[in-house]
Amino acid sequence: MTLSAETLAALRSDAAAQLPSLVELRRALHRTPEIGLHLPASQQLVLDAIAPLDLEVRTGTALNSVVAVLRGGRPGPAVLLRGDMDALPVAEDSGEPFTSERAGVMHACGHDLHVAGLVGAARLLADRRDQLAGDVVLMFQPGEEGDHGARLMIEEGVLDAAGSRVVAAFALHVLSSTLPAGLVASRPGTALAAADSVVVTVHGRGGHGSMPHLAADPVPVAAEIVLALQAMVTRQFDVFDPVVVTVGRIEAGTTDNVIPTTAVLEATVRSFSEATHRVVPERLTRVVDGIAAAHGLTATVDYRRGYPVTSNTAAEVDRAAGLVRGMFGEQAYLAAAQPLSGAEDFSYVLQEVPGAYLGLGATPPGEDPATAAYNHSARARFAEESLAVGPAVLAALALDRLAQGA
Repeated sequence: MTLSAETLAALRSDAAAQLPSLVELRRALHRTPEIGLHLPASQQLVLDAIAPLDLEVRTGTALNSVVAVLRGGRPGPAVLLRGDMDALPVAEDSGEPFTSERAGVMHACGHDLHVAGLVGAARLLADRRDQLAGDVVLMFQPGEEGDHGARLMIEEGVLDAAGSRVVAAFALHVLSSTLPAGLVASRPGTALAAADSVVVTVHGRGGHGSMPHLAADPVPVAAEIVLALQAMVTRQFDVFDPVVVTVGRIEAGTTDNVIPTTAVLEATVRSFSEATHRVVPERLTRVVDGIAAAHGLTATVDYRRGYPVTSNTAAEVDRAAGLVRGMFGEQAYLAAAQPLSGAEDFSYVLQEVPGAYLGLGATPPGEDPATAAYNHSARARFAEESLAVGPAVLAALALDRLAQGA
């Protein structure tokens, strides 16, 4: 960490001063949430918010992204700061006075705060342009919620938007529970899991429920597969490098006395290292095929890769910890003991360049972090006071990393 105590204090003060305007922007985004890759209203709110900052701005082709480059006053490398923009197909039940105006769509994961926070960081950095020894790429990203928006933005050149590959990338995510408002948490190495999905179809032969020996019943085979997958994750994988398989859907048959032709399972698969992530499909398929064959049936496995493991660079996590403590006190940073089992497409960025992904507590005032509604809940609420913390942290990370040079 190279930033002085005076610089950190000024960032903290200036971030607090812009809180009312960031809250206004956050609420505008919250009232008009959009899903997926195409977010024209959100994109326009971003463009309007950053218009006064003298940035080099371009928008995406495959998605409604915004990439803005803030040129520093002195030569140097480039760093990237990310804020995701998309909402979820959730009918809001938060009770907030600025609730969603779009039926069945809600900023239930706090991405509205991410956008406002990145705008806030951009303002802080624009005010310190002369101190920047390099450039800052601002990545306003659609499609984080399962649409691989970060990968698409990488394909469209976001990592090289400043003219050279960024040397580091940073992002943070607000949490509506688990962490008190304003507390920042992270860890080196694996921060979030990889998340894949799988659809298994067991192929049998239908018949009458009273004479199962004349049919080939896929239902008990499917049930056996569910249990065998739980044995697989505890017996074929290291307990300290775990795999989680959760079968969330089973479908078979039409009535009680008809043996169906097929049974279908749908599951989510979580893993916490790239090595394990690579081998899970083959092992899972082997279990499924073997059980089906043991009963004289066949099975089809449709294994779908989701987001990879989100892996932090240790040096950048150390940088973040030092800056947070320098601005907000020793108690403001928590070294997370273990990863979260959620997944995040910022993982694509961290596969390409060093960086850090941080959690930011946003449990509403007066609520217990242990019992408050979690992200993705229809009742999720977020402490807007966190918008005085997130922008300061992001701006400090950019300033400090650029001061280090290439």
